Amino acid sequence: MTRTRSRSTSVREDEALRLPRTPGVLRRFWARHPVFADVLIALVCLLLSLVPAGVITNDLPTPLAIGVAILVPASVVAACATLLWRRRRPLVPFVASFALEAGFLFALQPIGSPLLLVTCYSLAVYRSSRVAWIGFGIGLASLAAFGGLLTLTGVITFQIAANAVIMSLVLGLIGTLIGVNVGGRKRYLDAVIDRSRQLLVERDQQAQLAAAGERARIAREMHDIVSHSLTVIVALSEGAAATSDPDQARAAATASAETARSALTEMRAMLGVLRADDSPLPLAPLAPTPPQETVAHAQRAGYPVTLSVSGGTDLSPAVSHAVGRIVQEGVTNAMRHAPGATSIAVRLIYSADTVTAEIINDGATGPLGTSGFGLRGLAERAAHAGGSVVSEPIEGGRWMLRAELPTAPPDPTPTALAAPDLKDRP
Repeated sequence: MTRTRSRSTSVREDEALRLPRTPGVLRRFWARHPVFADVLIALVCLLLSLVPAGVITNDLPTPLAIGVAILVPASVVAACATLLWRRRRPLVPFVASFALEAGFLFALQPIGSPLLLVTCYSLAVYRSSRVAWIGFGIGLASLAAFGGLLTLTGVITFQIAANAVIMSLVLGLIGTLIGVNVGGRKRYLDAVIDRSRQLLVERDQQAQLAAAGERARIAREMHDIVSHSLTVIVALSEGAAATSDPDQARAAATASAETARSALTEMRAMLGVLRADDSPLPLAPLAPTPPQETVAHAQRAGYPVTLSVSGGTDLSPAVSHAVGRIVQEGVTNAMRHAPGATSIAVRLIYSADTVTAEIINDGATGPLGTSGFGLRGLAERAAHAGGSVVSEPIEGGRWMLRAELPTAPPDPTPTALAAPDLKDRP
């Protein structure tokens, strides 16, 4: 299916490519007025062909001379008129020029036309070099065979046939050689410009993909920071309001303030990617909250969260970032969706090749929820690190969030990773 492009789109692309102007005043004029150029070439060829064609009737009888005087100029005019199609259908004037040369064989003296020079050139420029050489070879061989047939039958002399073939060979060879050179350069420039346009489009697409990926990353970071911090702040604030002990209320308020300041710091660092280049803020988010701090924040808020770690190995920054966010989201979901849980167990299992994070609570109730941004973002984060995330109910009325990641992320690929349809439940 072809796709049409508006002129304004083409102009914008050419401006972005910064294409130079066509050199030379005359060349730019011919490029802007192709129809005028074709008409002018056709008129010149007509003038140079009609003059020698008039000698055909000099030695013919009167009745035959009248017929030939009408037929030959009409053939010349028709053949020259086909030059108006030399850009769109170059084979038509090419065949007409060889047919005209075959008609000139009936003259009693060697004559020719520059039409063959133009048509051979046009075939090489507007079709291909291969078609030009094949067509020239077939046309010259056909002309030579026809001249030989007329010579053998005694219609013309061998000298006239030989002169016609040699003249056609010289004109056609010159036109084909020039056309092959010009056409090859034209096709090469067209290919370079087309490739440049493709690169321009690909550059814009890559920029759009990068912007979309950055927006998705900011959305994930915003969700993780805001969701977890506000959940902890809400729990601490409710606890401070519910207690009558001033010391406990003061401790809860202090912890709420610390959580808010920590969230604010992360937000400022994460939003640094939206600042100008001269901004003093870093252009990447700070390291995520370690699982130990996430568990400590939840415990200060009064939730029964425990942490167990088995094994140990060095993780890449990307995997460490993903593990911290997964634990943070899992604990936040448990705090939000399982307020009556008596146990929220966080387990980190390190091995030589993988690291597994599990968050299990026993307070999940009700039917499965709909897909949410939290676990969808975790699935994207895990997929980016080369791992997977599962969120589902397990036996005993418990809910498990389990993520398994490699210790080192795979090499980044340009293909988009689709996140599975997870339930935003604890």
